[in-house]
Amino acid sequence: MATVTDDQAPQALLMQLLDPACRADPYPSYNRIRELGPLHLPESNLTVFSSFADCDEVLRHPSTRSDRTNSTITQRQLEAESGPRPRGPASFLFLDPPDHTRLRRLVSKAFVPKVVKALEPDIAALVDGLLDDMEKAGASGSVDVIADLAYPLPVAVICRLLGVPVEDEPKFSHASGLLAASLDPFLALTGHTSDLFDEQMKAGIWLNDYLRDLIDARRTAPGADLMSALIAVEESGDQLTEDEIVATCNLLLIAGHETTVNLIANATLAMLRHPSQWARLGADASRVAAIIEETMRYDPPVQLVGRIAGEDMTIGDITIPAGDTMLLLLAAAHRDPAANERPEEFDPARESIRHIGFGKGAHFCLGAPLARLEASVALSAVTARFPNARLAADPVYKANLTLRGMSTLSVVI
Repeated sequence: MATVTDDQAPQALLMQLLDPACRADPYPSYNRIRELGPLHLPESNLTVFSSFADCDEVLRHPSTRSDRTNSTITQRQLEAESGPRPRGPASFLFLDPPDHTRLRRLVSKAFVPKVVKALEPDIAALVDGLLDDMEKAGASGSVDVIADLAYPLPVAVICRLLGVPVEDEPKFSHASGLLAASLDPFLALTGHTSDLFDEQMKAGIWLNDYLRDLIDARRTAPGADLMSALIAVEESGDQLTEDEIVATCNLLLIAGHETTVNLIANATLAMLRHPSQWARLGADASRVAAIIEETMRYDPPVQLVGRIAGEDMTIGDITIPAGDTMLLLLAAAHRDPAANERPEEFDPARESIRHIGFGKGAHFCLGAPLARLEASVALSAVTARFPNARLAADPVYKANLTLRGMSTLSVVI
């Protein structure tokens, strides 16, 4: 364990992760942090884990909590603020049992596998339409895989799931982008919120108000959409409150959209940098599952997650006081040689692919089957349609750290 006192080198490495200049290739920094072992910053009430075993144990530990408002760091920040903090978007990403258990059980009833599977024809039709447009645009130059495929597909699917009018999709995309950036660990690493905090709060409030209006409309006229199902779902007399439905829709939009964009884009980039993988998938769609799981390991859409110690707990030989924040660097853990051989290689054919990119335990990603389905359809179709695709330029990355992803990916098809 590295305890940060007078030696600030480990803390400087952590701060380097926040630097957008590191976004294109953060993996050397992750590797250096992992080699140092767990980083314990007692004065910051923070411990950073980066090995696969440690991250896996924290996610499974019964004393691990997700509600950030109970962390010592957040409580200290709230005490320092002069006025009340505006109410932002709720999310059961940050709920703990028993509330999380109850909410997830009820939501799962409306999000059963057959609902996801039933979306496959619509997803395939959406992908085909997007690829048709790409083919037309590509005749006169390069196309942007982000703008033309990876970004519009997930937001269209989620808006169809929720019954959001297609003309409102651009507003959702804008709010989603701002709120995705709010997941970055500025407070844990610097003691301060992001410069975008006010904009993110406004986006969250707008989204909450929009969703409440949509709920009112669905109560009056239910449809064949997930929001109507969430309103109707019931178990032993228990129903979802309006706040809980809003929380669920927030989760689907923010976490479900940005992560799926990144999964499709990261897999596309990895295969373009390994042309034999692009060609193999184009010729054999059955390889797509391995491509997706290796992308989740090699270049994960979610690079890190935060957890709170609900009580004093021990991970390895480290004692973490109750209320302290634990930062889990999943992207570092996935390239831990102790978990995966040849971790720096993109190899979908490897014998075993170990990753925790969808989480673990009670907070295992509820939308994982949908993300896998969207990525499967998109990746198998794009490689088959454009067998000679190649990179036109280096990708450009957004500033986001937690949900790290590209803003542009130019390709000649």
